[in-house]
Amino acid sequence: MLKNRFKSTLALGVCAGLVSCNSGNNSNNSVTLVDRIPTENTNEFYISNRAPLVPSALIKLPVGAVKPEGFLKEYLIRQKNGLTGNLGEISAWLQKDNNAWLSKDGTGEWGWEEVPYWLKGYANIGYIMNDQPMIDEAKIWLESVLNSQRENGDFGPKVMDGDHPDFWAKMIMLYCLQSYYEYSQDQRVIELMTDYFNYELTVHDEEFLEGYWQRLRGGDNLHSVIWLYNRTGDAFLLELAEKIHQNTSDWRGRDLPIAQVKNHYEVRDGGAVPDWYRDQVDWHNVNHAQAFREPAQYYLLSKDEKDLKATYENFSIIREHFGQVPGGMFGSDENARPGYADPRQGVETCGIVEQMNSDEHLLRITGDPFWADHAEEVAFNTYPAAVMPDFKSLHYITSPNMALLDAENHAPGIANNGPFLMMNPFSSRCCQHNHSQGWPYFIENLWMATPDNGVVAAMYGASNVEVKVGDGTLVNIEETTHYPFEEEIKFAVSTEKSVDFPLYLRIPAWTKGASITVNGEVIKDNISGIGYAKISRTWATGDQITLTLPMEIQTKTWEKNSNSLSVSRGPLTYSLKIREKYFKKESDETAIWDSKWQKGADTKKWPSWEIHPVTDWNYSLVVDENDPASSFEVMKGQWPKSDFPFTLEEVPIKIVAKARQIPEWQLDQYGLVGELKDLPKTSDQPIVDVTLIPMGAARLRITAFPELISNNKP
Repeated sequence: MLKNRFKSTLALGVCAGLVSCNSGNNSNNSVTLVDRIPTENTNEFYISNRAPLVPSALIKLPVGAVKPEGFLKEYLIRQKNGLTGNLGEISAWLQKDNNAWLSKDGTGEWGWEEVPYWLKGYANIGYIMNDQPMIDEAKIWLESVLNSQRENGDFGPKVMDGDHPDFWAKMIMLYCLQSYYEYSQDQRVIELMTDYFNYELTVHDEEFLEGYWQRLRGGDNLHSVIWLYNRTGDAFLLELAEKIHQNTSDWRGRDLPIAQVKNHYEVRDGGAVPDWYRDQVDWHNVNHAQAFREPAQYYLLSKDEKDLKATYENFSIIREHFGQVPGGMFGSDENARPGYADPRQGVETCGIVEQMNSDEHLLRITGDPFWADHAEEVAFNTYPAAVMPDFKSLHYITSPNMALLDAENHAPGIANNGPFLMMNPFSSRCCQHNHSQGWPYFIENLWMATPDNGVVAAMYGASNVEVKVGDGTLVNIEETTHYPFEEEIKFAVSTEKSVDFPLYLRIPAWTKGASITVNGEVIKDNISGIGYAKISRTWATGDQITLTLPMEIQTKTWEKNSNSLSVSRGPLTYSLKIREKYFKKESDETAIWDSKWQKGADTKKWPSWEIHPVTDWNYSLVVDENDPASSFEVMKGQWPKSDFPFTLEEVPIKIVAKARQIPEWQLDQYGLVGELKDLPKTSDQPIVDVTLIPMGAARLRITAFPELISNNKP
């Protein structure tokens, strides 16, 4: 999957233009294709990596610089009106009475990860949308955090991980403080973080990051230390960065002693632990999704290419064994278990949003557009179906193949005992709060500054960005598009004066024959190959750019998962359309065991939902092996008036395909979609037309279709 990606990543400062229409930057409409944006310069207007760190590849803009439009804006509105915006009134962990996050002395009944998990997304939605009530609510918590610092530099709840101090929840709160600083420039954030990191430096290694969660997730602490170093230049922070890395689990480790693999694990049918299982220090889905990047984060300091390579390898290893499925994620419904890699295995909603966050980190660290492609793949295909369209409930586990979401126990087919598939606003305490970061963080990273005082459209979505470029002129670029459902992306420039700067447009790996026009003139066409198109010119108000990314139907055979087949068009993967029937359930009767809501919360206003199939789901596709794309017909409809395309009723694009039913394919004894390995390779059923819809709109879905090796032609 990542063949040649790491090799090209190491050429960060060496990548010259692959194709150039005009030399130099003085001629209007000069277009150069590059696989990386050069890093020999340092952006003059946005904080970049200080020496001795590796130079910044891409630079995050302050929260609020990017404003969403279209369905991205609609998502934030639904989050505000749904679970994200109302958790403060219903979640027990967010109640203000006896909450350790609101306590001056750090004591209280509620004081672990839930508040900062929720605040990461909740506060940032407020900043992005200029929603003053949300900002005011967020500041209640942030002010308490800023006022909680003790003489030794520690802050927040006094929580222990066994016999050792627990630093984990504070790592998340540091994210919240950083966003608040970007929004407010409140110097108290810098002061608190400086004093806190001085405190961390004094903690003996025997007491530092000791415990399961915090030791594995030390990369989040490392990120905040580097963030502060880039703002203050305090040398002690580099010493602390080394200390954090040395006390974080070894995500570079290969062929580890099995005792060093920290997660609970089991092997199907009691078999031996395979040797490859010792090539990752942990296989818990959320741990992996957020912590696999730690070596690349440390690479900024170490400059050791082996660190950067390790992160790419980590990504590949878990997908080699558990990610041979569409949608960008992997089968680790809690912990990845040898022998359980079928597309019916899933991933936590926490794991989904943490993977998106990691992709965004790695895009900034490496400049490698692979990570943007992958963030979009997860955001558009896996994440939307993890929550209800109104954002008022979610489920714990999301899989590529799931034909029933109910309140039953599906263990051991699913790792945990309990109702982990149904949509419930109270399940589970981690995902209930952590889901909130997914869309706001994605929006913040749509646009980034570049080292040469330019700007890059790093990921695509309807939006507006205000950014200083060139000589420091503030420009606005409006991005108008229905991407990823449509091929065309338009940009309109507004600026107080003409200004010379480079505008970079990402070219996704999946497209062929992309083209760019400026003010109606084609300036480059037939663009293929992952990278960036650099447009150098003197820009003026009224300039219009159009990027067209042709979207062809592609099929992929997952050889290591029973030769199953998936279908994609552009960045969207497609699933069988299954008509859904919703059954309302009482949330207080169907939530998993660790769910808690505030005293007095009206759970009837927050129901849970089972989703049952109304139509047959046990189909496989009939595809012309010599010309797979010819087996499908794309049907384009109207853009939904709701601006929300992720439901069965409102998807603006569908694909008609030929299929045969496989009668033997049924729900198994665990109430899960039967595994592909158990299915026949032939079917004598008639060929019929079926409809495929974007995977993200299919809460019931078959996305990895079983192999049919005969009788598969009309």
